Amino acid sequence: MLRVVGILLAIAVYIWFIIDVLRTPGTSTRTLPKFVWLLIVVLLPLLGGLIWLVAGRPRPERPRRGRRRRGPVAPDDDPAFLRQLDDDAWAERMKRRREDSGEAPA
Repeated sequence: MLRVVGILLAIAVYIWFIIDVLRTPGTSTRTLPKFVWLLIVVLLPLLGGLIWLVAGRPRPERPRRGRRRRGPVAPDDDPAFLRQLDDDAWAERMKRRREDSGEAPA
């Protein structure tokens, strides 16, 4: 029974390798063209699939270190928010000045 499970698992992995090569865009493969990878995986069942994983499959996109993420900015770091605070404070000062001097608001 254990032998049958091992054989079924090997066949499933073999089919997964073939499907993975077929679904990968041709411009994304590393080292060799896509059709060559397909031949390697088909002709060398499990070994070809392992070689595909190591040397042919495209690397996943990872964010590079040192780059700042674009996303929400803390209010005290956001120049637009700080500018709005300054504008609001200036408008409030002008409103008080007008009220103190007795001028009517425009």
